[in-house]
This record gives sequence, C-alpha cells and structure tokens, in this order.
Amino acid sequence: MIAADAFLEQTRVRGFGLYTGVPCSYLKPFINYCLDDPEIHYVAAANEGDAVAVAAGAELAGTPAVAMFQNSGLGNAVNPLTSLTWTFRIPLLLIVTLRGAPQGPADEPQHRLMGKITGEMLNAMQIPWSWFPREAAEIEPTLEAAMRHLQGASRPYALIMRQGSVAPWPLRSGLPRRPRQAVPDALSPVPAATRGEMLGAVLEAAGDDDAIVATTGYTGRELYALADRPGHFYMTGSMGCAASIGLGIATAQPDRRVVVLDGDGALLMRLGALATVGYYRPANLRHVLLDNGVHESTGGQATVSPSLDFCAMARACGYPRALTAADPVTLINALEAPGTGPLFVRAAIRRGVPDDLPRPQQKPARLAARFRRHLDPAHAGTTASA
Repeated sequence: MIAADAFLEQTRVRGFGLYTGVPCSYLKPFINYCLDDPEIHYVAAANEGDAVAVAAGAELAGTPAVAMFQNSGLGNAVNPLTSLTWTFRIPLLLIVTLRGAPQGPADEPQHRLMGKITGEMLNAMQIPWSWFPREAAEIEPTLEAAMRHLQGASRPYALIMRQGSVAPWPLRSGLPRRPRQAVPDALSPVPAATRGEMLGAVLEAAGDDDAIVATTGYTGRELYALADRPGHFYMTGSMGCAASIGLGIATAQPDRRVVVLDGDGALLMRLGALATVGYYRPANLRHVLLDNGVHESTGGQATVSPSLDFCAMARACGYPRALTAADPVTLINALEAPGTGPLFVRAAIRRGVPDDLPRPQQKPARLAARFRRHLDPAHAGTTASA
C-alpha cells in the first residue's frame, strides 16, 4: 500500500498538472488529496467519457493530465478513447480501478463481468496497461514505463488499480462552492430531512400498482430496508440510467404510475435524459431527485449540485411541473397532487447513512424477474438463477 501523496507528487514532477475523474472508493485517497492540495487542479467530471475529454483538452493546451475512474464506467469512456485520443494522438495517463477482480474480494454483482474483462477492453482499444504500484519502490519504474509510451506513441496508457493499493487520506476540504444563479425557487433551506424520511414519503404516496425505480447505491438499499415490494427495482451499476429506465416503463405502460428515485451525482452523469423525458412527456412519470450534494455511495465526494438549479433545468427540458421539496410532507403532497406529468421534484436531503444498512437479498436476475411479473402478471418467464 502506498501513500496518495507519494504517487501524486511523482506525477507532478513529471509535468502532470490536471487531474479529473469520477469517484470510486479505491480512488478516494487520491481525490481527497487533490482537493486538499491548492496547487493541484482537479476537475470533478460528470461521467468517465467527460473525464477523458477534459483531460484531452488540457493536454492539447499544454498541460499533461490524468483521468481516473472505476472500471464499471470504462464503457462510458470507450467513445472518446477510440475516436478522440487515439485519432488525434493525445497522450493521457489513465487510472482505472479494478472492481470485481477475479479471485479478488467479494464485490457487488454489477462489477462481476467488468472485473473479468477490464484488461481485455483496454487491449481491444490498443491501450497498453500495467498494474498500479502497491509499494513505494514500484512508483518510479511504473511511471517511467508509462512516460515512455505517452511520449513515444502519443496515446493513452492505463494503470489498473486493485483494492488496497492506496492508504486512506482524510478529506480536509472539498469542492469550492459556487453560487447558484438567481432563479425563483432554486434556493431552499438547509436540508432537514434524511434520505430515509424522504423515501418514507415516497412509499406513503405510492400505490400498490406503482413501479418504483431506485438509482444505484444507498438509495436502493435504504428503500429496501424500509419496504421490499415486487414493484421496486433496485438498480446496481448503470449509474445515471434511472430516468431512462423509468421513461421506458412509462412509455410501455402509460396507465401505470412510475416513480424514479434519482441522485444528484447520478443525474449529473447523464443530464441528457432530462431532455428526452421532457420531450416525450409521459404523463405517468414522477421523477424525484434526492439531492445532498455528494457522491455518498462512493465515499462522500462533493458533486457540483450546489451551483445548479435542477428545477429550472427540468422546466427548460420540457417538464411541465418542477418544484423543490424541503420536507417529506411537501414531497407527499407533490406526488399526490393531480395533474399530468412528468413531474420533477428536487428533494433536498441531509448527508448520512444508517448503520448496518442491508442489501437486497435477491440476485439481480431474480429481482428483474419479480419486477417483470409485477408489471405484467401474465408474464410467466422463468425465474433466473444467475
């Protein structure tokens, strides 16, 4: 295990001046160190493809850059890695964490396949890679090998980081807060409600026939802890896709109310979904954003949420109704109020997670089969065992 500063200082002396990425618990010490060091320029990207593009722009402008993210998001980066950095010969140092490592520690089901094929994907993209150093003596030779490729081929080089490679680094600062634009109802009081209280409000307002799609991470786990129903779909992975899944369900079954439980970090990853939902405007869709300003499921790194007016964005994208709920009662009233959708509700919540939060016991395939039967009782499909 190495210290975050030992590696980052070695990249800095080799000219790397900008760091960008998407949080992963393995990367938490790196991101915390970058945020704490006023001389390091760190850009919190909304998704992995954006991180590659930000790093590419910095390199084109004369500043070598590092892009780092979880392997489960490597797919989001495939397009710019194959059509931008390869085509224009833009050298970037990539740090890709290895979740779901074969013969590694137990991990979430969404990492199982990617854990097996991370190296193969990099090979297919013609991106040479090596293991991220775990000992201080390995840092310099690892970076020298990377620099030879970056300078010689002018194309990306990747380091695959396994669990426990970097020692913890406690965060002493955070993303600088930027003021919102002055838009009516953008501001709300300091959040008083917890995620669990807001989820309880959703359950109180939801009917037995409703379909509830919960974004990946603590949202799905807390919903499961409060109540497990056949109409609940607890996402694992596919971060940012909750609204699009909800749109598909709402379009296929226009007579069923669909409630999407989103997170600020997840929504920021795929903001284009707002425009798609706003264009098709399914009357039966209710989109609830649980906004606490951090990527809580990966360690509490800040998002850029505090500078945004999500309700104004939803209205601009075509949502006929958008409002902020600072308490559970307001959320219940919004969900129960008559009117056609899609409805967008930004539910401001406090940070924090209950102790000993359980995980859904069903395997993902069984959960999907149960959800299908809820949506279509006539659906006989076999119960998957995978």
